[in-house]
Amino acid sequence: MAGLAAILREGFLSRFLGIGLRIFLIAALAGLLAVVCLAQSDTPNPAESKAQNQVPPQTQPQAPAQSQPQAPPPSQPQAPAQKPQALPQSKGQTPITLDTSETLFVVLTAMNSCGYDVDLNISDAQRLNVRAEVQRNLRNSEEAQVALTTMCDWYLAHKGRDPQHDLSQFVSLALYLQGPPHFLPRVKEDDMPPDAVPIAAFGALLERFYDKASLHSIWEAHRASYAALVARYHVPLQKMVFDTDIYLKLQSGGYLGRTFTVLLDSMGDPNEANARNYGTDYYVVVFPSPDPSAVDPLKMPQIRHTYLHYLLDPMAEKHFTAIKRLEPLLQSVKRAPLDENFKTDISLLVTECLVRAIEIRTSGTKQTAEAMRLQAVDDADKQGYILTKYFYNAIVAFEKDPAGLRTAYSDILYAIDIKQQQKEASEVQFARNTAPELVQLSRLEDRRVLVTAEKRLAAGDPKGAQELAQQALDKKIGDEGRALFILAQVAVANKNPDGAAANFHKAIEATKDPKVVAWSHVYLGRMLDMKDPPEREAALNEYRAALSAGAELPEAKAAAERGLQAAYEPPARVKPQDTAK
Repeated sequence: MAGLAAILREGFLSRFLGIGLRIFLIAALAGLLAVVCLAQSDTPNPAESKAQNQVPPQTQPQAPAQSQPQAPPPSQPQAPAQKPQALPQSKGQTPITLDTSETLFVVLTAMNSCGYDVDLNISDAQRLNVRAEVQRNLRNSEEAQVALTTMCDWYLAHKGRDPQHDLSQFVSLALYLQGPPHFLPRVKEDDMPPDAVPIAAFGALLERFYDKASLHSIWEAHRASYAALVARYHVPLQKMVFDTDIYLKLQSGGYLGRTFTVLLDSMGDPNEANARNYGTDYYVVVFPSPDPSAVDPLKMPQIRHTYLHYLLDPMAEKHFTAIKRLEPLLQSVKRAPLDENFKTDISLLVTECLVRAIEIRTSGTKQTAEAMRLQAVDDADKQGYILTKYFYNAIVAFEKDPAGLRTAYSDILYAIDIKQQQKEASEVQFARNTAPELVQLSRLEDRRVLVTAEKRLAAGDPKGAQELAQQALDKKIGDEGRALFILAQVAVANKNPDGAAANFHKAIEATKDPKVVAWSHVYLGRMLDMKDPPEREAALNEYRAALSAGAELPEAKAAAERGLQAAYEPPARVKPQDTAK
């Protein structure tokens, strides 16, 4: 799909729309002239920003082409006083927000202060300026230096080996933090994105650094620059939305509480974009390139990819039965280099194939050879998106039909010949690897698998807990370490010390969640204390490791301290007659 970047240009509507369809579009235009609600709550003058955001829709549509665990939907990641408000929407307007976020700015600035400098040399000058201003404030305050040291020690201890993963993880956290000055999680840990859970404690350290390093004053000093950044995106984003809705013949306004938010910041890697789907809310976090000659400096293909998911995901949910009948096709992608989610969830696979087909079909210019698009379709098939060719051909026919995609969607699905698609998939020589999907999902049902497993275990149902934890491992749902920890506890309940120890060790290696790591060490220490003969020295090492990992977890810390003071002894069983007392 990356090869399409060279052919992303203007004019796709004039290529594809016949005279009859243009008449349809003219007739429907009143309902489709959706003004994008480009909220700019972070601009110095809210009244002025409101007036500026009422931009007339484009009359010459053009769509860029393609780019590229559900928790309860979070509210916008700003402080309450700065929470972005979409402009008043008349009938037919789309709930789309373009904004900046002080919370996101602070999280990213903290990362930069702790050594995150990926692609600093090609970043916007604002990133360098902010870093310099933070250093100036640090030089003038010993308290700020202490706050920085404490925060960065924690950050470095929890960062991974992959800067892209680190950036993605902290973006997830920023979307779930309360705004300044406190930066506390806005939801329970069980309702946070899985990748944000291990670093949730960062917010408490961030609060002191924000205060002592005067980050709010730095943010205020750059508000005008951030407002200019938003203005830079205003027309391109509005045009992308308009073009996409027109092409799919969708009347904007039928989104029923769904939101699409684009957040901009200069403090990240300009080669990266992060997209999230939390329930009915879709986020794209973009770090624009200051170089207008760069490939896709505004990251519009990535934004459009996410917007297509925003439009198409609810259609898949509505047509559950039609999607479910396609589940036999999952067997055809077992060998493909896809993310495991696409191999186990037919709805995700179908929607991604349709998104990619639309992106390929609307890429390039009037002069772009059809052979180039068909090659892109073939490449998608080889990555495992085996329905891309079918949807591409269906979209070609759809262009000639005045019906919109919401109307045509069901017929397109039911026309899929499963046996024919299985035959074609069996002939595909899958590639060795594929680019990761842009939109990360945090699915409520997925998060609840491990929560339910823990509840089953607490209720005395180790078998049920084991089945759910194993399911989470097999389908790569949630934190692998947390699932292994549950399996280890199941082994303890089943009096299988060897299996328990093995899974506790695996859990420690698989996660950075301090709770899982600390309690795994506590359990290992207790098991060593209970051996015959006891292995007290080895147990002490486990308790020390637990104390280090669980320093911010009162219960784990207390359990580790008790283990250091005395060897663990299991509580005496209560005799039946004692229970009546």
